Amino acid sequence: MQSASHHPVAIHMQPHSGYEPSAPPYPSRAGGVAAPPPQDHVLWSLFSFSFLNACCLGFAALVYSIKSRDYKVLGYSEIAATYGRISKSLNITALILSIIFFIVFIIIIVYYSA
Repeated sequence: MQSASHHPVAIHMQPHSGYEPSAPPYPSRAGGVAAPPPQDHVLWSLFSFSFLNACCLGFAALVYSIKSRDYKVLGYSEIAATYGRISKSLNITALILSIIFFIVFIIIIVYYSA
């Protein structure tokens, strides 16, 4: 029997579109000070998804938060900031609607129990 030759295989796992390993992940401002990373609000979105999921806004906020975190890791800070702002807006809306639903529910319980 002939033995098969074994060649090691290397898989390049980095994105190919404009990725430079030596470049900083976030664009720097004038003066050499790095810009702060954009907010992705993942913890707030997880809380909204778990407890304040009014009209599925918590789930939508979680999706946008994860997309924001993915783009932040890839180094696209402008896109990550946009998705982060959308996530923040959805979290605020879910919070307000949940508070309103809770107050209306308490009012209905008190009104019909009396």
